Amino acid sequence: MANAPLGNEKLTELLAELTRRGASDLLLVGGTEAAVRLNGEVEKIGDHPLAGPEIEELIAGVLSPAAAEQYRNAQIADSSYRIPGLGRFRINLHRERGKAAATIRALPVKVPALDELGLPTEVANLAGFRRGLVLIGGAAGAGKSTTLAALVNEINKRDARHILTIEDPVEYEHQHLRSVIEQVEVGTDAPDFPTALRAALRQAPDVLVVGEMRDPESMAIAVSAAETGHLVLSTLHTTDVASAVSRIADSFPAERQNTIRQELSMAVSAILSQTLLPSRKGGRVPALEMLMIGYGARQHIRRNALQHLHQEITMTKGKGSITLEESLARLVRQGHLERDEAAEFAVHPDDLKSLLRKA
Repeated sequence: MANAPLGNEKLTELLAELTRRGASDLLLVGGTEAAVRLNGEVEKIGDHPLAGPEIEELIAGVLSPAAAEQYRNAQIADSSYRIPGLGRFRINLHRERGKAAATIRALPVKVPALDELGLPTEVANLAGFRRGLVLIGGAAGAGKSTTLAALVNEINKRDARHILTIEDPVEYEHQHLRSVIEQVEVGTDAPDFPTALRAALRQAPDVLVVGEMRDPESMAIAVSAAETGHLVLSTLHTTDVASAVSRIADSFPAERQNTIRQELSMAVSAILSQTLLPSRKGGRVPALEMLMIGYGARQHIRRNALQHLHQEITMTKGKGSITLEESLARLVRQGHLERDEAAEFAVHPDDLKSLLRKA
């Protein structure tokens, strides 16, 4: 992880303002002022429009050597960055319209507890599995990594296990509690996810945490590890439970997709998909759907009949599954959303109406 070099005062000043405001991201784009994202909204904080060369000069010097080489070769790179006394940050340096641009996310200091995130109590069940694949889906900025870290923290507090995380970069720094935790950072400790995953399986982990499954090889290794007795936790960029399954299968060539569905149907234990919504009490709150996998869901995954997974969620509520509409109804009852606001996000609005009539 890179530390702040001497002389990079402008970047430090911007990141100090990001931290002071409690914002999540710093956005540096050519032709406009520096901006931050606070509670999902973008606010400009700079005093002048930035130019691409200025952004590149601010950022390139703080990238790790591996990320700097990646940027030279591919014009896009991710890196972690620490400023002593201020915090840790995740940097993405990229190009847009031929100019350098950057997004920098503030990484939290404290690992969250599940009960601090506003998640339904049923989510804690995901930390109770001894084996299998647990997937956490959602769009960028939906809180997937935070939920993942909270689940790891729950296992770490409760169980004496060997936990190995593979991340790009490491977002939450876990302490050794009851478990022993190794955190591998791609680009620093390993060249890529597949290499790190293959090595991890030789290190006898009980719990394998993959920050994000980005490529078919990583997906195949993770599914195989879950099939052979490991607990594997990972995130995906998806919009709902069904799309998490199709995202994995569709990543493979057509001739392999049926095989992957067969393997996935046996490996997966639960799928959670979440999003963050603005709360009337301030901040944002998670709305989610969660499927605890049973015999019926396995059959639907195997046959690629993913349209039936919503019905499986409703049929397995007694085992901890949650529909999106049930999650939205809870947020209405808790005063975070008005009924019409919840209806805007519901996929099955009639179900939501029925749940709110019972409230």
